[in-house]
Amino acid sequence: MLLQLTDVNKIYNGTLLLKHISLTIEDRDRIGLIGVNGCGKSTLLKLITEKILPDHVQEGDGEITRSSHTTIGYLEQMGGLEKGQTVWHEMHNVFQSLLEAQVRMRELETELASGSEAVAEEYHRLQTYFESNDGYQIDVKIKMVLNGMGFGADTYDRLISSFSGGEKTRLAIAKLLLEEPTLLILDEPTNHLDFKTVMWLEDYLKDYKGALLLVSHDRYFLNRLCTSICEIEHGVLTRYKGDYSAYTVQKETAVARQMKEYELQQKEIAKLEDYIARNQTRASTAKSAQSRIKQLEKIERIEKPITYQKQARVQFTYDVEPPQQVLQVQDSAIAVGNGAERKVLAEPVTFEVRRGEKWGIIGENGVGKSTLLKILQGQLPHTGKIRWAAQTKISYFEQESTNLHPAKTVMQEIHDRVPTWLDYDVRSLLGKVRITGEEVYKQVGVLSGGERAKVCFAVMMLDKSNILILDEPTNHLDIAMKEVIEDAMKTFTGTILFVSHDRYLLDQVADHILEITPDGVKTCKGGFQSWLDAAKKEEAAVNAAAQAIVAEQKKEEKSTYRSKEQRVKAAQQRSRMRQLEQQSEEMQAELDALNAEITKEEVYSDFNLMQEKCKRMETLRSELDAALEEMILLEEEMA
Repeated sequence: MLLQLTDVNKIYNGTLLLKHISLTIEDRDRIGLIGVNGCGKSTLLKLITEKILPDHVQEGDGEITRSSHTTIGYLEQMGGLEKGQTVWHEMHNVFQSLLEAQVRMRELETELASGSEAVAEEYHRLQTYFESNDGYQIDVKIKMVLNGMGFGADTYDRLISSFSGGEKTRLAIAKLLLEEPTLLILDEPTNHLDFKTVMWLEDYLKDYKGALLLVSHDRYFLNRLCTSICEIEHGVLTRYKGDYSAYTVQKETAVARQMKEYELQQKEIAKLEDYIARNQTRASTAKSAQSRIKQLEKIERIEKPITYQKQARVQFTYDVEPPQQVLQVQDSAIAVGNGAERKVLAEPVTFEVRRGEKWGIIGENGVGKSTLLKILQGQLPHTGKIRWAAQTKISYFEQESTNLHPAKTVMQEIHDRVPTWLDYDVRSLLGKVRITGEEVYKQVGVLSGGERAKVCFAVMMLDKSNILILDEPTNHLDIAMKEVIEDAMKTFTGTILFVSHDRYLLDQVADHILEITPDGVKTCKGGFQSWLDAAKKEEAAVNAAAQAIVAEQKKEEKSTYRSKEQRVKAAQQRSRMRQLEQQSEEMQAELDALNAEITKEEVYSDFNLMQEKCKRMETLRSELDAALEEMILLEEEMA
């Protein structure tokens, strides 16, 4: 057990935000923490990390215990770094104790000649600590993690302050991975990552030695990593076994069961109340009625489950059916700017879209995905041919919601589009996207990203368009609202083109994937998993072809006539390589033997002998490094 919460409560503004939370986190647990925005996820993480303390509702509650070996690494949504440090220095700070041990070891090596028993013991202790914690692999670890998180060698000397917010988040994740806490807590870690980096992170976390607690709206991420899902709903935490997909099935079953139990209990309560009402005032039956009252008081009331009906709330419809072929793009270029400042992001772009198809558009950041959507609608100039069929009507969801007027209230925004509607009609539409009560009188300019997105979806329902073009439609939404939009897109019978980093959405909705690259576009039939399988297959084929070319080149080189001098030189190189290999094996064997010897009391207690052994080890390491370097150079010459 790493950490245990027992009957933990938290009160905010007089309201019980978290109620009787109990949770045990074991070694190697993979837990996904989910819930609607504002449900208390961040509060729970602050309790776990002791940034805040629980509130006591009754005696003995609110206990949080850790095992002695538990260390916690916590990435907050706005995790901070030392802005004045370089990337390399910041990552090296993780290994400060190891680096200090290495410096001290070098100092002690010059003092071993003094014959001090304390010096020898300290050196042995530090060396054991350094080697058991992979001290010689520090730079290798740092480079591997930084490269996986998208930072090349050219970024190592840059100051943290020079990076964007998203890049700083990636650096914070890299630092946490290097720290290797026994409990790693990540709050929305995939928000600023592209596909390549997210998939690298998933693969890395799969083999992570400690436990993971992941707060994420990325359902694909939760599916790949989690073995249990914890949901906070109405202040109560419920834990479900399995990944996110398993959770959805269990949750639906649990809600249905609770509803059935609630309805049966309500029938029993109604029956008792009716009997009491009819018999309480009669002298002959008053005693029996009193018995029913006591029975009613003893009933432990089952709360009615609050269900959220997704299917019918958001629905995109249209009135006019377009032709079979709705869009034809031929030899167009994705470009920004005009004249001398025009920059081509990708070309040539050619593809066709048919009625009812749902195209997911993907690609690296900055490759031109949003630009393509604007070009298709004629908002930006283009080359080549872009032809929409007759009777097509487009509804566009833009990330920045520029089609909404910031000074208008939500009610005004809808009223101005449908002047004949009554307030009831407007509220009815907005209710479908969960904008209710006083929220309808908020100005659009003060709405959160998720709230603006909901207003845009309401407007799209009004449009009744047969073509939907969406740019990151689920970016600011919680999981519940994502599933609403996902269902609306899946059931829409018209045509959809959408840009998204939401792999779950891409896999569930898209029947075609269009990948934008600087060399043009690649298309794949199927959802995200189909594209991923095809990409892996293509990569394997490219690697196999490259290996075949190298093998053929080597074969040709071997069959090529070589002069007597070349043959003599090649023989000398092979001979020297065998000699170096043998010497390296002998040196490594001697080094291993010395490592074992200096752990023995008779050696480290004899100061002169200990000094002699350590000097020999340093000499062997230098000679072994030189031999390996020469072998690498020889291999390059012989290749």
